[in-house]
Amino acid sequence: MDLTSRQAEILAFIRRHCDAHGMPPTRAEIVTAFDFRSPTAADDHLRALARKGAIELRPGTSRGIRVLDAEDAPPPANEGIPLVGRVAAGLPMLATESIEAWYKLDRRMFIAEPDFLLRVQGWSMRDVGILPGDLLAVQRRATAQNGEIVVARIGDEVTVKRFERRGDIVRLLAANPDFAPIRIDLRREELVIEGRVVGLIRNGGFSLA
Repeated sequence: MDLTSRQAEILAFIRRHCDAHGMPPTRAEIVTAFDFRSPTAADDHLRALARKGAIELRPGTSRGIRVLDAEDAPPPANEGIPLVGRVAAGLPMLATESIEAWYKLDRRMFIAEPDFLLRVQGWSMRDVGILPGDLLAVQRRATAQNGEIVVARIGDEVTVKRFERRGDIVRLLAANPDFAPIRIDLRREELVIEGRVVGLIRNGGFSLA
């Protein structure tokens, strides 16, 4: 595992925190420990550690970090980007059971570096050019901005839709008039954002979302 010195320091900090407290640190605790200027810096390092197989990130929780041992670590980043197939209920997107294959792609060809690929099923996003069989490049992120196309988990179901939030009400909007919006009241239902779409691959080529 080829880590930078700062990545090694953060990994060691996560291990010490787990040993001392029985749980991983929050991102805010990492920011404080390393005097980062913003949580984004911590997120960048954590995503890099995840790509290199040192940790697993679990969106939707403040302590969603799991240190991976050698035997359960995914292939290193230079083996490519994981393709997520059928998502197993209750498991994180990048659980071993969900990964179909690894694609050797240059992450820089997308509008932001993706963490995984997701195979499209269904026609709900047809009118923005997302079709069955396409591979979506997704950057893991637990939050979303209005207008972004996201991968969201509702219960045990995963869907790709355009995100819109007003107060406690979220609407996941299809790009096909045959599909009604999905409405979620965050006061009563849980919605987990798995990431935002940063590109699309079709027939050996790619395009930007």
